[in-house]
Amino acid sequence: MHDERFPGLRRRGFLAATTGAAALALAGCGGGTDDKTDSGSGGTPKRGGRLRAAFAGGGASETLDPHLAGLFADVARAKALYDKLADYDADLSASPRLAAAWQSNKTLDRWQVTLREAAFHDGRPVTAEDVLYSYRRIADPKQAFRAKASLEPIDLDASRATGERTVEFVLKRPTAEFPNVLAAFGAYIVPENATGTDFDRRPIGSGPFRFVSFAPGRSAVFRRHEDYWDGAPHLDELEFVVANEESARVNALLAGQVEYAHELDPTTARAHEGRGQIEIVRLRNSAMQAFCMKTDRPPFDDRRVREAFFLIADRKELVDGALSGAGEAGNDLFGKGYEYYADGLPQRAQDLDRARALLKRAGAEKLKVTLDTSAVAAGFTEAAGIFRDQAAKAGVTIDVRMGSKDSYWSDILDSGTLCCYRSGAMPIEAHISQRLLTDSTTNATRWRHKDFDALYQQAQSTRDKTERAAVYERMQRRLYAEGGFLVWGFADWILGTARKVRGVETKAPANTLDWARFDKVWLA
Repeated sequence: MHDERFPGLRRRGFLAATTGAAALALAGCGGGTDDKTDSGSGGTPKRGGRLRAAFAGGGASETLDPHLAGLFADVARAKALYDKLADYDADLSASPRLAAAWQSNKTLDRWQVTLREAAFHDGRPVTAEDVLYSYRRIADPKQAFRAKASLEPIDLDASRATGERTVEFVLKRPTAEFPNVLAAFGAYIVPENATGTDFDRRPIGSGPFRFVSFAPGRSAVFRRHEDYWDGAPHLDELEFVVANEESARVNALLAGQVEYAHELDPTTARAHEGRGQIEIVRLRNSAMQAFCMKTDRPPFDDRRVREAFFLIADRKELVDGALSGAGEAGNDLFGKGYEYYADGLPQRAQDLDRARALLKRAGAEKLKVTLDTSAVAAGFTEAAGIFRDQAAKAGVTIDVRMGSKDSYWSDILDSGTLCCYRSGAMPIEAHISQRLLTDSTTNATRWRHKDFDALYQQAQSTRDKTERAAVYERMQRRLYAEGGFLVWGFADWILGTARKVRGVETKAPANTLDWARFDKVWLA
């Protein structure tokens, strides 16, 4: 089971098991320039050629069913073949895609969505019935499709097509941020009556590339869709190659066996940046890095202890040590640089004297805490060791406990008191709804406050965006003061490309529209 065209990939384990870092899990994901890199610019786009992109994959069980997309490789392939009604811009605001426009009623519980004129690869127009079929398939209670939870606000029995290209979505409650639902991860539009067996044999979407071939765990080849509604891709063909080890992806890129390598380590980036052989692309603010404190149990049920831990952290030391400098300091809030982020709050700095005073007032002068970590994500074990040493300076003893890579995310959701945590990009509204409401299913900090829930409902019922932003800021100010997430950093997501690759966007965090946007890439 190997491909003779990629001997370096075969040697490094072409079909090795995927790593946790490649997964786009809900509980945790997942230096460059401010503008395009040399690989991202370069004059007039040139038509033609095949680009080979190396990703970590999922082995022989891989599928092209877009509603099952869970790994970065799955999502990149899905967005090449399919479209969503909307997708996320770099600031995680929703941008129209197959939806040309949307409009709500006054009470924000009915939304009219108008589709643009677009066609599937077999020439059939994309219709309102295709949209409703896709969403009802995702919401099937017998299935575990990725976007199911995101579509929960929609009453799909009451929603209906009001024309060939118009849909009326009836919602269960007011939802001001309904466009975020349309942009939800995995909410791809497929043709009406498409079934599971269709997706791997002859998948038909409305995306920029058509299906050619697929070998699960090995490769997928797609060809330019000339009639794509957003303009035909520059490339003739796009091939996804599976290479699970980071060293395999780098070696393939250096050897000219691929032109794009996804998910590189910071040490690799430092070794090759500016050397002229390959280009390094850093996608800023792609992954929140944090320690998660359980606010419903000792010692973190005392807000003074939580505040002390905020002040124990030396964020620069954590970014430098755990992320090898490939990121920037956090300020105990999710979503730096995203829409609605409360960027007016003062940057928190280490203050060991104040931390000790707070601990003394809380009766926790000689506090001992267990910090759960795992090799499930890059930098977790390093961050745990660094924070243990920082805490010791405030008189806190931290016992670092290593957890299983296979069960870490489910283990830390309910058990323990303090753990290492990370999250990929999503709207701040989605982060709140999924992780910080009383009934949120991935509420790892056990932050449960009815008045906080009420503020979220107030935001979702507020039509005026400025007024809505003020409510979100009020919520974030409370989290900054007494929340359970000690957000110490935001990691770069690092890509490598051949020098001849152009059009790679450098301002798109992983999971957003312009990440892995191969229809806009060309070969010089």
